[in-house]
Amino acid sequence: MAVTAEARSKDPTLDIELAYFAGGAELVIGIDEVGRGAIAGPVAVGVHAVLPGTTAFPEGLRDSKLLSEKRRDALAPIVHEWGAGAVGFSSAEEIDAQGITSMLGHAARRALLELRSTGVPVERAVILLDGAHDWLSTVLRSPLDVRTRVGADRECASVAAASVRAKVARDALMREADEAHPEYAWASNKGYGAKAHYEGIATAGLTELHRHTWIKLSAIGSGSVES
Repeated sequence: MAVTAEARSKDPTLDIELAYFAGGAELVIGIDEVGRGAIAGPVAVGVHAVLPGTTAFPEGLRDSKLLSEKRRDALAPIVHEWGAGAVGFSSAEEIDAQGITSMLGHAARRALLELRSTGVPVERAVILLDGAHDWLSTVLRSPLDVRTRVGADRECASVAAASVRAKVARDALMREADEAHPEYAWASNKGYGAKAHYEGIATAGLTELHRHTWIKLSAIGSGSVES
């Protein structure tokens, strides 16, 4: 079931996307990242395309951080049906070697390339990026029309959809990794710096999925907040 953008004031809307369409945009692609603050596992960047004429979006869609895991998993296939999208990843090894900001950009570029391979004209889109900093444009080989917006993951349906795509895909990878490395409790903490995760590091050491340079910086901390 879908609801109109006007029906839910506390949920995301399509107001920003519609404003871009009114200004001549052919397509709007929302982008959001998940896993920036984790100490193990990849960073994931989701992208989701919205076409002109779109006036509704999946009921219950919100920024992934505002949804329970059960609700995200139930919503993900509905988001996939709503429009085209993709998820790109950058590994822990890449993050250690090149830094998180660069690898956020590369993960987004990978997602956009996958989206373009399905026939979506990415080069003609307004790219709506959550946050104040454009970490995408510096890694692009051809420029795109990137617009940053603080709070876009909560305000804009396209970015909320991208957030759900990225979170569900990354969580699935971390649950799989937990089967091989149950000592870190990744099924529950998804690679963030929870107490059980640090206890696992203390007893079993680090794996290839850990961001080794991050452990040195954050080992004295009590944990990290998901993003």
